[in-house]
Amino acid sequence: MTLQNRVTPFGDIVAVPYRGTLMGNRGIIHDPATRTLLKRRWATRAWIICVCEFKGVRRDVMARRSWTELFFLDEATALAAGHRPCFYCQRRRAKEFQAAWANGNETSIQTAPAMDAVLHRERLDAKGGKRRHSIDGQAGNLPNGTMIACGEDTYVIKDGITYLWSWEGYSRSDPPTHDVKLLTPPSTVRSLRAGYLPFISLTFKS
Repeated sequence: MTLQNRVTPFGDIVAVPYRGTLMGNRGIIHDPATRTLLKRRWATRAWIICVCEFKGVRRDVMARRSWTELFFLDEATALAAGHRPCFYCQRRRAKEFQAAWANGNETSIQTAPAMDAVLHRERLDAKGGKRRHSIDGQAGNLPNGTMIACGEDTYVIKDGITYLWSWEGYSRSDPPTHDVKLLTPPSTVRSLRAGYLPFISLTFKS
């Protein structure tokens, strides 16, 4: 059975037969008896990014009353959806993100809840859907790992080149030219510009 636990750059949780390279969670948002999602799409402001393997722990996905396992193609996708690195299973990466956040956003080192509060405002619109932000300047000048959207298509920026996102990977694409919006939260984009290097899946479609 294909479970509904794969996350798109828009933050939507869908059922597709692709596992992804990273895991994460938003709290308990599923029914373990049926292994299906509840109506809510988050139970906490702490939307985190986790590794799929940690200290040999194995979990039966969505099978118990614990946090709901979500999966992402890569870190760029997870950041675009509004997640951030986990301080438990990815402590080094989380500390790097925290330092880049402080530098990029010109503030002191922030706690995880403080960053989560900012991200929660930036990732959601007034109706609880994915918030799309205006882009300041050219999309090609955005830092590596930033994701943008045009309509229902999403793209990642890598070395100034635009790649179209899909569950199978990326394909090089001409940059969109109209109604282009920023998907990655602005505070995260500033962290990327300050030096945080996100993992981008190396699987590129031909």
